[in-house]
Amino acid sequence: MSRPRKPEDPIRWPVPCARCSQHHQTVARWPDGGICGYCYQQAKRTKGTCACGHEGVLPGLIDEQPACRQCSGVRLNIDCEACGAEDELHSGGRCWSCVLATVVDDLLTDPSRGIVAPELIPLATALKSMKRANSGITWIQQKHVTAFLRNLAVAPKITHDSFDELPDSRTREYVRGLLTEHGVLPRRDELRIRYENWSAQALDRVNNPENRDIIRRYIRWHHLRRMNQMDEVTRGTFLRAKQQVTVAIDLLNWLTGHGTNLAGLTQTHLDLWQAEGPTTRRIAEHFLKWAIKAKAAPAGLAIIPHRRGTSAKLDKTGQDEALNRVLHAGGQVEARDQAAAILILVFGQQAENIARLTWDDVAVTEELVTIQLGTIQIALPDPLDAPWRELAANPGHNLTASHPNTNWVFRGTSPGRHIHPGHLTTRLSKLFSTRAARLGTLHELTKLAPVAIIAETLGYSPTTIERHAVDSSAAYAQYMAAVRRSPTGR
Repeated sequence: MSRPRKPEDPIRWPVPCARCSQHHQTVARWPDGGICGYCYQQAKRTKGTCACGHEGVLPGLIDEQPACRQCSGVRLNIDCEACGAEDELHSGGRCWSCVLATVVDDLLTDPSRGIVAPELIPLATALKSMKRANSGITWIQQKHVTAFLRNLAVAPKITHDSFDELPDSRTREYVRGLLTEHGVLPRRDELRIRYENWSAQALDRVNNPENRDIIRRYIRWHHLRRMNQMDEVTRGTFLRAKQQVTVAIDLLNWLTGHGTNLAGLTQTHLDLWQAEGPTTRRIAEHFLKWAIKAKAAPAGLAIIPHRRGTSAKLDKTGQDEALNRVLHAGGQVEARDQAAAILILVFGQQAENIARLTWDDVAVTEELVTIQLGTIQIALPDPLDAPWRELAANPGHNLTASHPNTNWVFRGTSPGRHIHPGHLTTRLSKLFSTRAARLGTLHELTKLAPVAIIAETLGYSPTTIERHAVDSSAAYAQYMAAVRRSPTGR
């Protein structure tokens, strides 16, 4: 990434740069004139094919087109003494890539053996082959990263269990992700592991030993059993499980404070507890149903359920305006954000499902862009296809070692993982409310097509779409139309 430019200073630097026309310090004089430091750095990093056929760094300009040193007459030292390639030099006449390779080998070499452990060779190779070597050096030279890699080099074994024994940190998880992505560690369901660790700590918040055993059973036989049946735990499942256990602990601690337990729970207790706290206490209905079924709580108890259909919805006019802003942002919105926004505003997709899309779900040809959300391939007409074409050509996050062979459409910053749905909604929240837009879209779609078709096309359950249909009065309108068509009118 280029350095942010300081404000220009015409008084101190009266002669403007020949390329950007701004008043900054001149650091070189080339055939096209005096060049400021910012344009000098940009020139060293400009790569491509010159009109003469030369491939490499193109620091010069001929008729506003980048050109090689020989054609443009630019004098610039960009020949690496180590590998001989044309590239921006770091130090000692070596390019950034060669310096990065030296740093990686130094950190991952076991001093006692003088070699890199065989299991770390894939990681070393991946780090040394980063397309943006300067980013790799910047990351590795952070003190905590340097220390972590040195300790990794002398570790007696490298397993998930040995990583779990280390202090929790972003560096630990990032390196774990790199080792997994490059085949050193096997893949595992990280959200399930995170939930197991979280739930073990959550038990410490239960005041009564008897209640602690109930929560332990609830976690093991309800939430973990469901997670173990899934191919991969989703973010939504992970967050809901945490929230339901948290509210259940709150209820049991409240009962302890009021001199009773779950077996002695009455409807009066429930009503009082619910009235004293926030609306999120309604989530305890999930725990209560489990407790009654497990015969840990008396039958016949009930919690006022969450009322559906009360969330704000973006109306049709608002949806059209938001889509227009997204499609005509003039380069101010990244193609990735535009593509995701289209799926929300036009097809009512959830951020979690968008984040999990792979290129197996998307087909981009010269004639057509299609995407599979449910069981049917949906064609994206112009101009909805443009952001997807750009995203396919430049998927991003391909300059580091994090995504060597990823198939995710929306790549994340963590190695081998898709974008975090929360991060995606945060980015889009600058344009519109993703929740209101999604609910508004589903509200409108149920007016246009039968529930079964919408559910099959968009990948929703029929029950979910039916709720939206009822809310939009579509189901009632269809009923009235059927009555009018009936010969008896009944």
